[in-house]
Amino acid sequence: MKDTLKHQGLRNKLVETIRAKGITDEHVLAAIGDIPRHFFMDSGFLDYAYLDKAFPIAADQTISQPYTVAFQTELLQIQPGDKILEIGTGSGYQTAVLCKMGAKVYSIERQHELFKKTSKFLPKIGYRAKKLTFGDGYKGLPEEAPFKGIIVTAGAPFVPKPLLAQLEIGGRLVIPVGDDVQTMTLFIRKGPKDFEKHEFGDFRFVPMLEDKN
Repeated sequence: MKDTLKHQGLRNKLVETIRAKGITDEHVLAAIGDIPRHFFMDSGFLDYAYLDKAFPIAADQTISQPYTVAFQTELLQIQPGDKILEIGTGSGYQTAVLCKMGAKVYSIERQHELFKKTSKFLPKIGYRAKKLTFGDGYKGLPEEAPFKGIIVTAGAPFVPKPLLAQLEIGGRLVIPVGDDVQTMTLFIRKGPKDFEKHEFGDFRFVPMLEDKN
């Protein structure tokens, strides 16, 4: 795996594309500009790695559009050392962005094939999450709570109550809510039972699967 000057040039263009779409957090833009997205994709898609588009990966999942990754990450308002829970490790690209920004990342993946692949791959390229777990994202990680931020990278038909419960006071949950099309939604925990809700328009994600057992 090589990260060439050509790749770096394409990443710089990608950063300018998402900046033009309204992303202003320089730390988010720097992470997108630094992480070799082509490492996270099948070699057949290398020519597409730096287009602002989502692409298929294993297990019928996708690597999210860079703009979407940047948008969700910006909503989290991450500071170095923040404890962040990610629901849907997927390819590991979003995980890498969070790690690059200095977050302590706990991530859950529902697809075993992806979990095995990504948990080996991420440390190999220098991104070390605090914990990568195979499990049900709807349940979160109560044993590691509370979290400063929670990011859901799949379309949720409803907001899972355990995720709201695992936010610290002042913490932020970023979740796309809906069936075919999702509304990007931010919840800020103001008190034990008090949440402030903001909505940010329509996005499309693969569905968030629930463990029926």
